[in-house]
Amino acid sequence: MTDWKETKAWLVANGFAARDEALWTEALTHGSLGEGRDYQRLEFLGDRVLGLAIAEWLFENQGSASEGTLAQRLNALVSKGACAKVARSIGVPDHLRLGRQAREDGGAESSNILGDVMESLLGAQLREDGFESARALVRALWRDAVEGDAGRAKHPKSALQEWAAGNRRRPPEYALIDRSGPDHAARFTVRVSVKNVGDAEATANSKQEAETAAAKAFMEQYG
Repeated sequence: MTDWKETKAWLVANGFAARDEALWTEALTHGSLGEGRDYQRLEFLGDRVLGLAIAEWLFENQGSASEGTLAQRLNALVSKGACAKVARSIGVPDHLRLGRQAREDGGAESSNILGDVMESLLGAQLREDGFESARALVRALWRDAVEGDAGRAKHPKSALQEWAAGNRRRPPEYALIDRSGPDHAARFTVRVSVKNVGDAEATANSKQEAETAAAKAFMEQYG
């Protein structure tokens, strides 16, 4: 762990306000230190900052995209893995405040911890400098991800799963409704449904292919 002077210089170099030492120390502190104040509350706040900032950004840049497409990209861009990738890119692991055991267990490289801390830093930015500043920071740090392929092309079943989650629906359910033909040329028909939305069917030479085709058909109809 580095001292506050070094940590502040690193934060400022990456666009963070970093004026209130107590606030930013809290944002970088893991519960394993047992200090009573850790990053969890700021993570809660930063999660909402990130979601709104990215949602607005996608809405502006993908004006013709459907709600399902926007939700798919949003879920990919605000995922724990995406947040951890940004955290690694700016050097968060070197400034994490971890208990000895947590550090020895690899906590400084944990995607879950890094993702959480990245969100807590955004929460701290909001608290110290307001939403406009936090949004600008998100746009700087997430630019490569937004301009890249994150959430653009996914397996149809993954896309449907994320669409359902993004729209606060129950997970999709797949059901084999027909199997016909001899074993060497079997045909499988699968129905996928999302409660209170609808369903779609597809037939293919394997159950897995039929599920994939059904998910694709569902997204084309409802996504």
